[in-house]
Amino acid sequence: MTKRAGALLLILAVLFCVPAAFAQGTRADYERARAFLPGNLRHSVYVADVSAHWIDKTNRFWYHKVSPAGSEFIVVDAEHNTAGPAFDHAKLAAALAGATKREASATDLPFDDIEFSDDANSIHFNFEDARWTCALSDYKCTSEPAPKPDEAQSPDKKWTAYVKDHNLYVRNLSTSTSVQLTQDGVAGWDYATPLPPLRLLVEQKTEDVKQPAGVFWSPDSTKLITSRIDSRNAGRFTSLQFVPDDQLRPRAYTVVYPLPGEVLPKAQPIIFDLRSEKRINVKTAPLELPFQDAPGFDWSPDGKTIRYDYDERGHKAKEFRLVDPETGEQKVLLREEGKDYVDPGETSYRYVEATGELILASERDGWNHLYLYDKNGKLENQITQGAWVTRQIEFVDEKARRVYFLGGGREKGEDPYQTHLYVVGFDGKGLAPLTPENANHSVSVSPDGSYFVDNYSRPNLPSVAVLRRTKDGSEVRVLEKTDVAALQAKGWKFPEPFQGKAADGNTDLYGLIWKPSNFDATKKYPIIEHVYTGPQDFFVPKTFGGTLWLQNVAELGFVVVMVDGRGTTGRSRAFHHFSYRNLGGSFEDHVAMIKQMAAKFPYMDIDRVGIFGTSAGGYGAAHAMLVFPDFYKVCVSISGDHDARLDKAWWNELYQGYPVQDDYAAQSNVTMADKLKGHLLLVHGDIDDNVHPVETMRFADALMKANKNFDMLFVPNMYHGESGPHAAYLVRRRWDYFVQYLLGVAPPKDFVISEQDISRGRRERRR
Repeated sequence: MTKRAGALLLILAVLFCVPAAFAQGTRADYERARAFLPGNLRHSVYVADVSAHWIDKTNRFWYHKVSPAGSEFIVVDAEHNTAGPAFDHAKLAAALAGATKREASATDLPFDDIEFSDDANSIHFNFEDARWTCALSDYKCTSEPAPKPDEAQSPDKKWTAYVKDHNLYVRNLSTSTSVQLTQDGVAGWDYATPLPPLRLLVEQKTEDVKQPAGVFWSPDSTKLITSRIDSRNAGRFTSLQFVPDDQLRPRAYTVVYPLPGEVLPKAQPIIFDLRSEKRINVKTAPLELPFQDAPGFDWSPDGKTIRYDYDERGHKAKEFRLVDPETGEQKVLLREEGKDYVDPGETSYRYVEATGELILASERDGWNHLYLYDKNGKLENQITQGAWVTRQIEFVDEKARRVYFLGGGREKGEDPYQTHLYVVGFDGKGLAPLTPENANHSVSVSPDGSYFVDNYSRPNLPSVAVLRRTKDGSEVRVLEKTDVAALQAKGWKFPEPFQGKAADGNTDLYGLIWKPSNFDATKKYPIIEHVYTGPQDFFVPKTFGGTLWLQNVAELGFVVVMVDGRGTTGRSRAFHHFSYRNLGGSFEDHVAMIKQMAAKFPYMDIDRVGIFGTSAGGYGAAHAMLVFPDFYKVCVSISGDHDARLDKAWWNELYQGYPVQDDYAAQSNVTMADKLKGHLLLVHGDIDDNVHPVETMRFADALMKANKNFDMLFVPNMYHGESGPHAAYLVRRRWDYFVQYLLGVAPPKDFVISEQDISRGRRERRR
């Protein structure tokens, strides 16, 4: 036998002697992956996450617990350290069934939200287009029609505002008489009419949609502020719903959708005094609207001032404005400016009602910190400082002049993205942490600031919900804990945090690694990166619950990774601004991190790397394929905004830059289509309400012109991301694509994922 023949026999022997357990992408792997889909996972694990709804101004709150055993409403009294059912679930279910003549389950009541009456002797909830009231003494349940969806009720519930024929009306609910406040409204130049999103049109099957009037009532219900929006010259997109459920012909919908650099809709704020029926125009230039919806306004508690913040076009400045509701006179309390942009997502604020002061979060010193301004807009002092960031103001104790906030990166030896609750004086003194655990904390503070609910976890630490005292962070009681025993019984293990360096070799980056539950360290696993690089946030999960959804992909026989590279938030301003006019330039960090992972963990096959993402992640996944065609071999791009020139003005003018310059085209996937080498699957929905399918079509056109092979799914009745009636099918197709082209095996034939497999629960199914 020749040496060549002997070598061939040896190769064949090795191939046929691989144990079945070493196979990847098999039906057994698919079945195991299906068990980790949300609809199935919720039956095996309860992720503790208490969303506290404080009752009026008391230290009592309720929360809705949904676990494998069912759902229940629980009331906690912080002062008395008690917890128990909010009501008798069985009696309420029986009463509701009797009133509706429909079956109701005590462990799965058909509502998720409740409201206690002022005397706490009854509860209110919405069900089947009605407002229900159930007395907790005898469990008698009565209903009345729910408020009309196109009306906005006043705080005293004596008035309602609505739009008819493009004009604004108010109705006295006791007399049923209406007053027409405006006379000259016309289509495209309407009063109190927010620019509607496509989803609303599709759901109502008309362009003449019903939506709440865009009004903001004064606390005493005597005045309201609204705006008249002129969208007549604004750009629009038309979407074609190819398969509507009520007719054979497709249905077209057109919505306002301004693109970068285009003429924007403009809103003129107007105040109405109902006592005199007087109209008061706010003395300001029209407000430009870079997308849909309408301007928002807030009233001071005493009703003497209207407040709003306004982002100038391109977001290079934000103004905090005060309006006199008697005269319409406006003044700018504070103007925040930035060289490139002032990110509205990073610029949080809170008014101090007793003094008129303003606490502002700003990145101006290179890190996101708090600043105190007096009632005239003069800086009093910087409250926090250092090489760490404030993330969110949670509570302001005006009497003690202390502010409670979430911050990250201050605790040594911790992941800098993890948040803790801190308290500090307005003068910057007495800074103290109130959440001791090395974990990510999210909180809800009681109305009087005495207590807070703390949900904490890490990707490798199951979530816990506790009630604490704000005076020192001491624990009152444990509310809920996560039990992972059922997951661990399946062989599941926590995802593994990973710290490495950016492409500059200096900046610390953080990621996560998921492995299949039947992981074998002696094997080689292809790598799949889930990517999103939008500058509005960071995306690697920092909580236990946030990690679970990617486990299903790993179960197919992959190692799954996520990375937060430069250009995202949660770190310094320099780190954040890396992506400005550079949305396509952040992927070198991802490649660098994955190479470091593979160098440390031999089970990761650096020669077989795939990537997928949605929206900006859809753009990013495809862009990474084009920029690094020899690194990323397989890509699934979902609802991708492949060309910023065809995407919404607000997001792109903020992060890619304004005015529009050549970098828009230079970083477009359309202009780089000739770089494609690997396997690419494009997925987009016909009724995408965020990123219009024209972006994927333009990319497909460019790929065809470049003579590139690719695959494409244009999905009927799919909004943004894997959604709609075909969502389960799309998950399976995404699985198949990586199994076929990254594992190199044929996916199991006729494998079916159902809607129940991917559903997150009853609430999602009812929508």
